[in-house]
Amino acid sequence: MVAYWIQTIFFMIASVGALLLGLDRLSKNVTKLAHKGLKNLFNKTSKHALMGVGIGAIVTVIMQSSAATTVMVVGFVNTGMMTLLQATSIIMGANIGTTITAQLAALNSFDFGAYAVVMCGIGVFVTNLGKNEKIKTLGRTLSGFGLLFLGLKCMDLAINAQYEGSFVVKDAISNLLAGIDGSFAPVILFVLGIILTAAVQSSALITTVIITLAGTGIYIGAGTSATELNNNVLFLILGTNIGTCVTALISSIGAQTNAKRASIIHLLFNLFGSLIFILILIFWKDFMADTFVSWFKDKPATQIAMFHTAFNIVTTLIFLPFSKVFVKVSEFLIKDKDKENEIGFSYVDERMIRTPSVATHQVRKELGLLYMKAAQILNISFDAFLKRDDSKREEVIKGNEELDKMNEKIMGYLVKLADSRFVVYEDECTVSIFHNVLSDILRIGEIGDNVCKYTHQMIEENLEFSDEVFLQLGFYKTKINSLFEKSDEVFLTKNIEKTKQVDEIEDEIDEMRKQLIADHFTRLTNGECKPENSGVYVNLVNNLERAADHMTYIAHSVEAAKNQAQR
Repeated sequence: MVAYWIQTIFFMIASVGALLLGLDRLSKNVTKLAHKGLKNLFNKTSKHALMGVGIGAIVTVIMQSSAATTVMVVGFVNTGMMTLLQATSIIMGANIGTTITAQLAALNSFDFGAYAVVMCGIGVFVTNLGKNEKIKTLGRTLSGFGLLFLGLKCMDLAINAQYEGSFVVKDAISNLLAGIDGSFAPVILFVLGIILTAAVQSSALITTVIITLAGTGIYIGAGTSATELNNNVLFLILGTNIGTCVTALISSIGAQTNAKRASIIHLLFNLFGSLIFILILIFWKDFMADTFVSWFKDKPATQIAMFHTAFNIVTTLIFLPFSKVFVKVSEFLIKDKDKENEIGFSYVDERMIRTPSVATHQVRKELGLLYMKAAQILNISFDAFLKRDDSKREEVIKGNEELDKMNEKIMGYLVKLADSRFVVYEDECTVSIFHNVLSDILRIGEIGDNVCKYTHQMIEENLEFSDEVFLQLGFYKTKINSLFEKSDEVFLTKNIEKTKQVDEIEDEIDEMRKQLIADHFTRLTNGECKPENSGVYVNLVNNLERAADHMTYIAHSVEAAKNQAQR
């Protein structure tokens, strides 16, 4: 008997492991297959609440996790990509989308599992034999789907296994759960649902286990003589909806004010919805028997799954018109800070790493911001030279220090993004190229510092340049700024066709550099310029031309990433 229990416990652990692995594998690889679609969906967030609900539902169906969707939404709000009002409708939609997992689990009661497990084997063969990365990802998706049902089937077998003619495990679990009855059962089950979901950070897992138990004839809190589901199991389901909010709440720690508000909205929505249904279930004692049990006779797993879906759809319909109220309440509960962090990401958030296509898009915008900062540093130093102003050096040094700090933050983020289990090869290529772009941006800032040193040397040694020199340098500066604007446009929009325009401007800058140095040596020959000026002038012109080279490299990074991804 002891050996039987040990064997059964290990079999149950293996079943849960297969279930978790299946959910994880399915979620990860479907997300990879749909990575561009997810990016496009999030880009379509608008003022239309119903569209937000639809986006939230679709993304959650793809990712198989409302918690993951909500965490990403918190990240988008944190970076200003999304308003709180937009986030509210998407969060409501995520609650609807997450019910697909329960519906999949309920399919096992139709003996769908026996056929779905075949997908696991097919998926393994496709993964191993496929040469294209997308084909391999499709194979992993199929195997994940198969593992999901394999875990459910194994759990079913473990529960229904007989020992000397008796259903030992099933009877033991039934007797244990039947004890959760009486007047305090709703409270106990509701709190238990919160605790279990918060512990594993997955309402999908807890709901799936509940459905699997029901499919084997084990009814939670139904009493020893019950032959069908009653209201008690629904309190456990409602508790899971509150427990799933813990993930978003944890992710909002250390985030900006609006991100914390988004996680609070998620909690309030689920809390108020659960309270409404708790009251209905308390006063309508035969709610389950009168509705889902009678509608889906002899299908307890389907009954629970359908309630789970109905609950989230009904609460969304009730609260969607009050989205602005949720925003107002969250603003009342979470007050504005006097001052947010001065140096930090403007577009990037670690919560986006689960969708690398979105994350890389945001990193590109972050790098664009950094690129503009480097160009500003170069302009400040160049203007200071033209005005013989040595007072700007501290500003340039401080600007470069900020560039260095942001470089460290972005580098760290890129490392995490490259290591993400959701990243696809195309995004890996982009991340690799971003490292080079960072180096180019930092070098432009450093060249600005070099220009400040030339300004200091010019003033310290009392070097004089003619008005003609400053006029030529002014034209040189205008042309370099023109190159920055065009390369910045190419980098941010990924419009490779305009790279040719960047190259044309860069060629003009090369010719101007040659002409500037040639004119300088002509002035030296004619005695119009002092020899001691040469070091400062030639180095200045060459440094500015190198800055233009780095701007060109940044524009060409778009084409480089594309070519690398196609290899």
